[in-house]
Amino acid sequence: MKHILFGGDGFVGHTLAAKLISEGEHVIVCDINKTDYPHYSNALCRWMELDITQPAHFEQLEINPEDAVYNLAAKMLSPIVTRAERHGLFWPVNYHGVVNILEAMDKAGAKNLVQFTTDMIYGHTQSFPKYEDHPVAPLGEYGKSKQATEQLAADWRADKGFNISLLRPRLIIGPGRLGILSKLFKLVDLNLPVPMIGSGNNPYQFISVFDCADAAYCAWKAGFPNQAYNLGSSNPPSVRKLLGRLIKDAKSQSFLIPTPGWAVKRTLDVLDWMNVPIMDPEQYLIADEDCLLDCSKGERELGWKARFSDDDMLVAAYREYRKARDNTPRKLTTSIRVAE
Repeated sequence: MKHILFGGDGFVGHTLAAKLISEGEHVIVCDINKTDYPHYSNALCRWMELDITQPAHFEQLEINPEDAVYNLAAKMLSPIVTRAERHGLFWPVNYHGVVNILEAMDKAGAKNLVQFTTDMIYGHTQSFPKYEDHPVAPLGEYGKSKQATEQLAADWRADKGFNISLLRPRLIIGPGRLGILSKLFKLVDLNLPVPMIGSGNNPYQFISVFDCADAAYCAWKAGFPNQAYNLGSSNPPSVRKLLGRLIKDAKSQSFLIPTPGWAVKRTLDVLDWMNVPIMDPEQYLIADEDCLLDCSKGERELGWKARFSDDDMLVAAYREYRKARDNTPRKLTTSIRVAE
């Protein structure tokens, strides 16, 4: 048996690959990129150049019926693109790439898959907290592409007998990934005011890249349950407390500015329609909502629970940003805290 990781050189992928290899598992990393990760020199690991949007690329890959497959490849909401570009950006990888993976697995007789999707399939908060049976109504092409992927998974489960575990993470954070956070960090660095959409009293929930890798690992160990699982931190603080902790730790003179959420969102709508987006609608339309994922199902069925706290994850990400900006080695004095 081997573990095949599509998008395995990426943010979550290389973390999962390293975890599996450390336990003596054979891993094939399939990606269009190759980074200088230490585990690539391990005899248990093999890297293969493969673009999941190209069906012909799968011909070089040997898949066996007993293999475990993980799809971590995706186009994300960062960098921000215009409305006209979104469908063409997200759907080829997030949906059609999954079709190609499933067809290659079916041809080989393999049926076990862990598929990452997103909590963005839920759209606006209709119940608090959000359980996995929350109504699905995505607000843009990214969420729609992921919702279509989940429906695809349901069809392959029913028609082909596949075992597909769906993982729905909140905003993933960790070393090497900043995305929209880089804009926040620039404001803090320059001691500028930090505007919030709304009062900032609503919770904001991250999920650590390490916790995402653990969830995929637990899904394998649990036998690839045909279920969907929310992935989010435990006990997230309010936006106000989260940003306040960041500003304090950075020793910045920045301060938080609450704003009328409806006015800010309408302004961002106008900018989006003018093709000069600052944020993606899927980000700002829910920014002031009580959006909280309940993750107890994963704990009950997979034995998984998020270990890392939101505030320490954000501070660690900021320090990574400063290291990259300064281009000098810098020792981190605050380690990520495991949430109680």
